[in-house]
Amino acid sequence: MKRVWLIPIGLLALLIVTTVIGANDKSISSAKTETMMEVDMDNLEKAMFAGGCFWCMEKPFEELDGVHAVTSGYAGGSTPNPTYENYMAGGHIEVIEILYDPEKVTYEQLLKVYWQQVDPTDAGGQFVDRGRAYSTAIFYYDDQQRRLAETSKEDLGKSMVFDKPIVTPITPAVTFFAAEDYHQDYYKKNTIRYKFYRSGSGRDTFLKKVWGEQKHQDKKMSTSDLKQTLSPMQFEVTQENGTEPPFRNEYWDNKKPGIYVDIVSGEPLFSSIDKYDSGTGWPSFSKPLVAENVTEHKDRKLFMTRIEVRSNKADSHLGHVFDDGPAPTKLRYCINSAALRFIAAEDLEKEGFGEYANMF
Repeated sequence: MKRVWLIPIGLLALLIVTTVIGANDKSISSAKTETMMEVDMDNLEKAMFAGGCFWCMEKPFEELDGVHAVTSGYAGGSTPNPTYENYMAGGHIEVIEILYDPEKVTYEQLLKVYWQQVDPTDAGGQFVDRGRAYSTAIFYYDDQQRRLAETSKEDLGKSMVFDKPIVTPITPAVTFFAAEDYHQDYYKKNTIRYKFYRSGSGRDTFLKKVWGEQKHQDKKMSTSDLKQTLSPMQFEVTQENGTEPPFRNEYWDNKKPGIYVDIVSGEPLFSSIDKYDSGTGWPSFSKPLVAENVTEHKDRKLFMTRIEVRSNKADSHLGHVFDDGPAPTKLRYCINSAALRFIAAEDLEKEGFGEYANMF
């Protein structure tokens, strides 16, 4: 979070501290450097946990007083410098590294929060995310952390909170590799998509069932939240069934390869492969990319009956579908650009839509 009003001395200090921290501990992302400048690094300790999708593991720890940085990353594999595209192939799993002040928050407190974010009885992944890359683990940095983790795990097993054995391994810390910047603080940078992913992952449902009503469940976006997140036109279209002007919208003439996702939920809706120029001034598609993500509803406004299309998860108003399109479907999905977000083909992997990359 750089500030343009920093005086030259402040800028010099920032550069020096950033260089020192980057050389000694790769895990501290540059986005969090300013906060670290105010902290005596010698008094901080590290913890490393794996709990499935690292997007969901940052927030619970960042809310703790005494935690100064939570960084998403990869660990446990055999390849150096893994990336989001290849960390699984290298045997790494998704982890978070926590930098904390033990005088303000203890390792025991971190463990308590950790157990309440995961299903420690599942050795095959976490919730909707399956595979070793999403498994749980506690990595200890010294004997004290090892003893505390083992005691905590034993106590949890005896508590009978879970009706299955606790399988989370406790293992020595290994090299931590920070994930790409776009993964850091994902719940802040991509609030809407994060909330829809998390609510659909099964994590909150499980945690609520096990631990009861606590601070596990992310609330759905309220109207006020949506107004702050969306542009006025995006809000009018998606939430108030509005229509944007033809020929004066973002994607009507977009010819780049890629996919279009819901601006609110991020659910895949349409592909550039099925996009064509209908001459109407709005993005037009002959079919959806994922049929179940687009729902149809009768619309009797404007003294006629039309078929409105909405997104399945977010229930965003998208536009309408007509039967005057090209073969073979003969359908024209006339969609508002304001209801969409375009993801270029070259960005599909890093945006989490790698399953569609082979289409282009």
